[in-house]
Amino acid sequence: MRIIVTRPESDARILQARLEALGHDVIKEPLLAIDFATAEAVELAGAQAVIATSRNGLRGLERRNMVDEAKKLPLFAVGPGTVAAARTLGFELILSGRGTGQDLVPEILAHMDPHAGHIVHLAGDTLAFDLAGELAEHGFRIVQPVVYRMAPAKALSATTAFEITAGEADAVILLSPRTADVWVDLMRKQGLIEASRHLLHLCLSQAVARRLGPLGRIRTEIAAHPTLDELLALVV
Repeated sequence: MRIIVTRPESDARILQARLEALGHDVIKEPLLAIDFATAEAVELAGAQAVIATSRNGLRGLERRNMVDEAKKLPLFAVGPGTVAAARTLGFELILSGRGTGQDLVPEILAHMDPHAGHIVHLAGDTLAFDLAGELAEHGFRIVQPVVYRMAPAKALSATTAFEITAGEADAVILLSPRTADVWVDLMRKQGLIEASRHLLHLCLSQAVARRLGPLGRIRTEIAAHPTLDELLALVV
């Protein structure tokens, strides 16, 4: 298959290597660019734990030279990729979810005391799930400094647009609701909705697939669980 990879550049290379190892061709088309320059301050004093719902949250922490302080605390990591990134940074006490912020809620409820201090969620500027609101219902105070922002692409590259129009691309990988929103927006702006209907849209979750509704009748497949391994299982 010839697959469009829409992840930010730093993560696209990893996914590209895995897809090529499976025998696929890759078209890299990052739909979001990561900005760490405008990150907000992170206050760990008095915190009882840290939450990372993305590897980018950990990268933002690293850029602020706060990893040594943070890794003294328990870390709740959204899934295997974030766990791996945390271990590389030296975190040892890591509790993991199955791939979504919502999956972390029962883990936090089971291991944390709402009266033992606030919890720091290393957040992006757009959140797919209201983790702070959900945990507030159980008495927790979640502090969410924005440690990275995602800037959407303004247009697809001419090469990718041609591949879609000519029917050369077979599939596109979409790993977040935000990425799906950008994809839909660019299909509209560049007049590619009809041409995109031959593509297989490989979605990390139902939440991602739902954002593709404005494209009409398209082909989608959804990972059994919201992990990269399960997504790649769709193209093995």
